[in-house]
Amino acid sequence: MNTSSIPGVTEPLLTFQIITDTHVTADPEHEYNQNFGRALQDLALHSQSSSGIMHIGDITNNGFPEEYEEVQRILEQHQASLPQLRYTLGNHDVGLGHWESRLAMYTSRMGMPGPYHDHWISGYHFIFLGTEEGLPTFCSLSAEQLQWLDWKLGEQAAASAQDQPVFLFLHQPLKDTVAGSLESQEWYGVTQDQELRTILSRHPQTLLFTGHTHWELEVSNTMFPGNGQTATMFNAASVAYLWTDADEHKSGSQGYYIEVYADKVLVRGRDFTTGTWIETAQYEVAYPVNALR
Repeated sequence: MNTSSIPGVTEPLLTFQIITDTHVTADPEHEYNQNFGRALQDLALHSQSSSGIMHIGDITNNGFPEEYEEVQRILEQHQASLPQLRYTLGNHDVGLGHWESRLAMYTSRMGMPGPYHDHWISGYHFIFLGTEEGLPTFCSLSAEQLQWLDWKLGEQAAASAQDQPVFLFLHQPLKDTVAGSLESQEWYGVTQDQELRTILSRHPQTLLFTGHTHWELEVSNTMFPGNGQTATMFNAASVAYLWTDADEHKSGSQGYYIEVYADKVLVRGRDFTTGTWIETAQYEVAYPVNALR
């Protein structure tokens, strides 16, 4: 969407898109593969001037070589019209086989430097976290990775931009935060949950986007407000299929378009199946963040 066509609305300083949980299989005709292609088509049509597409993990369904080949085939169909994609590790990518070989498959096929990495894009910091163990559902963040994260988040202050948003991506959500992460639902999954919370409490300008739960964006707790005390967190649903508050599978494909302005970030839910905005999933996060007293 071109906001310059709306009276009184200026062009965003930065735009990017978020997808997650594509679960591509070896079968080109599979629903998940078809949904991935449809999402990329929507992104190609509506992401002009975008600074990139951020994928939050579970790129493949099992981490198999033939699944990565399908990912590449689908990407190549749309590559010429897409901004650069950057990736996060998901449990389906590396948690269902030999850890070292699955990680090597991910890094070599998707061009990522390792389980975690960061990028400065148009003056904004993008940080990607990832498991360092091949766990079936959870992620495990080493002490080194957590220390690295704390340092990287602090780079904002060193650059005199501590009130500027930092964009953080991790496949699994913290417990009892966003949709699908309630303890009873069993789709949270950070082994070092408390350690990560402690770091985020020092950097409330952070926007954390997670996947894993597949929860549809229409539910009430898609966003977990940070209120100046911690990161503001968002569940990013799934491209492959969705899940509901009734604990049921639902066909569908969703993601986000992000617009960054000097004083706010707009997080806009998108239905890739219908090619329409999700009216109940349009969020605004004001900057600089202010703690609620």
